[in-house]
Amino acid sequence: MKQSHSIHPAMLKMCAAVSLALASVTAVAGVGNGVQPASKQQFVMETDRIIVKYKDAMPAAKGLARAAAMTADRKAKLDRAGQEFGMTVSESHAISTGARVFKLNGKKHLKDVEKLAAEMMARDPSIEYAEPDRIMTHMATANDPYYAQQWHYTDTTGGLRLPTAWDKSTGTGVVVAVIDTGYRPHADLSGQHLPGYDFISTATVGNDGNGRDSDPSDPGDAVVAGECYAGSPASSSSWHGTHVAGTIAARTNNSLGVAGVAYNAKMIPVRVLGKCGGYTSDIADAITWSSGGTVSGVPANANKAQVLNLSLGGSGACDATTQTAINGARSRGSVVVVAAGNDNMNVSNASPANCSGVIAVAATGKTGGRASYSNYGTLVDVAAPGGDGSYSVISTLNTGTTAPGADNYAGYQGTSMATPHVAGVAALMLAAKPTLTPDQVESILKSTARAFPATCSGCGTGIVDATAAVNAAIGGTTTPTAPTVNEAESNNTLSSANLVSTSGTTVNGVMGSTTDTDYFRVDLPAGKTLSAVMTPNSTSDYDLYVYNSSGTLLSRSENGTGSVDSVSSANTGTTTQSRYVRVVYYSGGTGSTSGKYTLKLSW
Repeated sequence: MKQSHSIHPAMLKMCAAVSLALASVTAVAGVGNGVQPASKQQFVMETDRIIVKYKDAMPAAKGLARAAAMTADRKAKLDRAGQEFGMTVSESHAISTGARVFKLNGKKHLKDVEKLAAEMMARDPSIEYAEPDRIMTHMATANDPYYAQQWHYTDTTGGLRLPTAWDKSTGTGVVVAVIDTGYRPHADLSGQHLPGYDFISTATVGNDGNGRDSDPSDPGDAVVAGECYAGSPASSSSWHGTHVAGTIAARTNNSLGVAGVAYNAKMIPVRVLGKCGGYTSDIADAITWSSGGTVSGVPANANKAQVLNLSLGGSGACDATTQTAINGARSRGSVVVVAAGNDNMNVSNASPANCSGVIAVAATGKTGGRASYSNYGTLVDVAAPGGDGSYSVISTLNTGTTAPGADNYAGYQGTSMATPHVAGVAALMLAAKPTLTPDQVESILKSTARAFPATCSGCGTGIVDATAAVNAAIGGTTTPTAPTVNEAESNNTLSSANLVSTSGTTVNGVMGSTTDTDYFRVDLPAGKTLSAVMTPNSTSDYDLYVYNSSGTLLSRSENGTGSVDSVSSANTGTTTQSRYVRVVYYSGGTGSTSGKYTLKLSW
């Protein structure tokens, strides 16, 4: 994301797909590359791929097909839409959300691809949505060395207040997915990684000579001037994922280098960012796989991650592809922590931090005030140390400027650096109390965050306090009490839907028969996002849908028996809009005893 402060150039690859959250770099202990020149980060406003989701497609679940059949008629309509804009559309692959990825004949501006998407939907009513496969990049910044220099853990004003949390939890038994540039072997990360995966589907982006494979190691992401987009700067390799990993779980008390926040947790390196960033579709599959979901052609993840760290982002609204993947991850119990971005702008225009159900993290400096680069706004949940000015976040790195070199340590600054602090604290909380849900983790982080000691408008509820969060987790502090109501029959149609008027309400519902369906109405204010989470009884499979007032399907979740379903829907308009949440019987029990479920509605 665009930044007006020092930025490590390799961190500035904010493509139309995904970017890292970095701002600047300083080598530590006399080893490494030294301070990098300042550079403005820019969004990549082009892509050569488009995502198309058909209404009869569904995510990998219940043994059903992942993507809709690509009939000759459907392909012909896509081709004719492409001809309108001088583009050819060729099929590439299906992804975990049930959508398909199509390649275009070269890089096109996002606005042109958005017009193509609209034309595709106009020509074929069986398309649920079409959207550019945007490119994202990482988000970081930097400056100082070693534990004595890790002010971001210990400082009573701007730090995480971490050391006393270690008396009660060190992250043992928790798995954190680092969805990033991959990893470099490093002495201070020895034994901390579990088997990961490389989800980069394009060899030129991956810089490793192939597409997806089981090797998530980072070969480097250096680029020459103009390689990513017109006018893009040259940059050295960032080793961004290695830096993020060190903050989460670097080995501690080993007389070497730095300490990690949750140093007895394990990490899964999941590679999605390479040269010039990474595609939204690859990141969505990585989110699905990391959280224990199914991705076609990829071996199952044997070590489901309870926490996902995404120190990456791009511009624009939250896209349907990413939101669907996040919904799936949350339904499997994973906490999703995302960098707010480094553009000094409202996070409402920074994805995936503006997606529903994530913990969006702003960055603070040593004074506890908002870092000069950090995004802000009502969608930010909490803040954490990311560094600013002469104070940076110190972690593991590599000396190589293009290809890998030797181990070293360096300071970065950015929301990319703030985010793993929060992911690490979430791991400490889950190690202390494994039964915490994603909503409970978020609620505790927000309610125990301490007040900002300096100005940090739009930075969430406060600076994450590791000790207070772990204590609250152990003490059983969860989401504040919210209204609980019972479903009122008959509510089998849109017109008879039960009205839910208070955010956070939990509805106790019953599937009365195999043909039962229950509707609930929320009058959603402008600018708000509805989150619906349905938990069936352990022997039943009920599905969840959300519609607008015209009955148009906006989102759905169709997980298996006993699994939580979650959907979300944003009101991007300027007036209140009604949303209708529907629970539908698929299989399992019915009646007052065997047909119970709960539905939580928040906005």
